[in-house]
Amino acid sequence: MNPAARPSRPQLWIMRHGETEWSKSGQYTGLTDLPLTVEGEQQAVEARKILEGIDFDLVLTSPLRRARRTAELAGFPDAVHEPLAVEWNYGDYEGISSDLIRKDNPDYLIWTDGVPNGETLDSVAARADKIIARVLESGMDNVLIVAHGHFSRILTARWLELDAREGRHFVLGTAKVCTLGWDKRTPAILRWGL
Repeated sequence: MNPAARPSRPQLWIMRHGETEWSKSGQYTGLTDLPLTVEGEQQAVEARKILEGIDFDLVLTSPLRRARRTAELAGFPDAVHEPLAVEWNYGDYEGISSDLIRKDNPDYLIWTDGVPNGETLDSVAARADKIIARVLESGMDNVLIVAHGHFSRILTARWLELDAREGRHFVLGTAKVCTLGWDKRTPAILRWGL
């Protein structure tokens, strides 16, 4: 095959937003629009060093301010707001920690039990799939998305063609960077948690 005719194999870079008061305390933070802590802002500035020198064709960010501010501090003030990249809507569990939920339900796991009056895991996965399709069809080489913890983990599982529940295996700290790409033609994780 002529290399010029080969289909594009883009890399999808993921960066989780910096620390907020709720990410620090372990509270579920879905659509509550919290700011970064001072530490979270510093984390975003530090992440800039990892991303320097990468020529991104497109930078997307969740429209929530913790992600937008992270993108800005990491050197991407003009990142495109992507509404599909918001965090999981946790419904009745918004602002509550899983430790507190487990006091009443010791076996609770968000990946299998979901959230009452919130978004289903399948719905979050469908949003992730739309972003992946956009990236794969774009013809671009490098796309960066600044998003949220659970959403990024689900996005990773779906990139790897796994069930969204498998996102439970991809722990991602605040302001950490990952690269999703390819092992020849197989979707793969190239870098995790930089």
